[in-house]
Amino acid sequence: MHILSILLGVLFFFNLVLASIIVFLERRNAGATWAWLMVLFYIPYLGFILYLIFGQNMTRKRLFDWEGIKKIGIEDLLIEQTRSLRERSLPFRHREISPHQDLIYMHLINNDALLTQDNDVTVYTDGQEKFEALLRDIEQARSHIHIQYYIFKKDQLGKKIVDKLIEKAKQGIEVRILYDEMGSRRTRPRFFRHLTAVGGEVAVFFPSKIPFVNLRLNYRNHRKLVIIDGKVGYVGGFNVGDEYLGLDPKFGYWRDTHLRVIGSASLAMQTRFILDWNQATKSRKISYEGKYFPTASFSGSTGIQIVTSGPDSEWEQIKNGYLKMISSAKHSIYIQTPYFIPDESLLDSLRIAALSGKDVRIMIPNKPDHMFVYWATYSYVGELLKAGARIFIYDNGFIHAKTIVVDDELSSVGTANIDVRSFRLNFEVNAFLYDRKLSRELSRSFMEDRKLSRELTLEDYHRRPLMIKFKESISRLLSPIL
Repeated sequence: MHILSILLGVLFFFNLVLASIIVFLERRNAGATWAWLMVLFYIPYLGFILYLIFGQNMTRKRLFDWEGIKKIGIEDLLIEQTRSLRERSLPFRHREISPHQDLIYMHLINNDALLTQDNDVTVYTDGQEKFEALLRDIEQARSHIHIQYYIFKKDQLGKKIVDKLIEKAKQGIEVRILYDEMGSRRTRPRFFRHLTAVGGEVAVFFPSKIPFVNLRLNYRNHRKLVIIDGKVGYVGGFNVGDEYLGLDPKFGYWRDTHLRVIGSASLAMQTRFILDWNQATKSRKISYEGKYFPTASFSGSTGIQIVTSGPDSEWEQIKNGYLKMISSAKHSIYIQTPYFIPDESLLDSLRIAALSGKDVRIMIPNKPDHMFVYWATYSYVGELLKAGARIFIYDNGFIHAKTIVVDDELSSVGTANIDVRSFRLNFEVNAFLYDRKLSRELSRSFMEDRKLSRELTLEDYHRRPLMIKFKESISRLLSPIL
């Protein structure tokens, strides 16, 4: 009993030390600080373990080697484009891009996100159509196929894609798959054994170094990218799994948004894939060769910046892009997101937009896939209702799209949700789109989805039961670390 008392005292001492570190050394976000302090003091021993797994601060750790981009001339392009933007001399294919030069400049100098203006973009909102197009493009591959998904399941869709990749690998096409260990936790390397046997390569992002224990559990690669021959790129919300085809009874129809891009933006996706691949595979790194960055003339006209963010970044690039878009709105802001847990800056920007008479509309799912996140989402949209925003609950299955459209002329589609996890903890990628026609297409999709949704009014929100209010309060307190 005496030994147990000593052990508990030691653990409590370490608990106090850890709490002090959070407050005085890491200088993390104030909301996250208080949330972790609450966990540490109310669950003093288990909280210590939870912090070791979920609470590590990765900010400013150098994970990716950018030196290779010099070999393909990206550094020179960045310097030239930055100079042109500063001098207001960068030529734009469409006049509608010009008003957004400050947003373009911000992404350029903080994220090395080149503006490309020769892209042809197809929008997919249905999983069947998206994966049919992807399989057709894989079939047409002549050099290489680079695939990166947060979730890659070993179900019918996963097997169908792997079987097609095996065919291409047998033809001598370079095939690489990168997936996140936690997102694909039920997928084991043996699922890809036939692919690797014929020359394909598979890598895992942030794998467990200790069996069944992953101390980097909280930092996951949430990106979804496919690059084929350095000419065709895919980015958006769909992962690989049967539920994304609407085959899971729990969710029903899966509504998402994904882009197929033919143009120079695919080369920016390629750079991101190579960086992630090289970080995950120290001994099988991809060199920056011309075959991965072919010189080609594209006929498209959509302006795109591929913007990435992660816990290793000093700035929250994608969130800052969202803030800039919202603050620039003159008429309307349409948002679709499965999770809505904004920090104070984003919540304030949307509240101010709504109070200023802007048409702010947010669409969220009618069912949770993460319970605490769902009730925290409900809490935050309630605040915006009071400011005059309109909230729509999607009833036709599950909406997983991550889109923002401003004034029908500026939009963003990618992997980042409107939540603290996407902004600070996950590795994400978004396409920022400077194209009025494409933005209007995304707005029309929002309006079509509205027909399959019900509007949550302020009166409805005030009538919610006491138990829901309690769930919201608890989830809201934990929201900075969800």
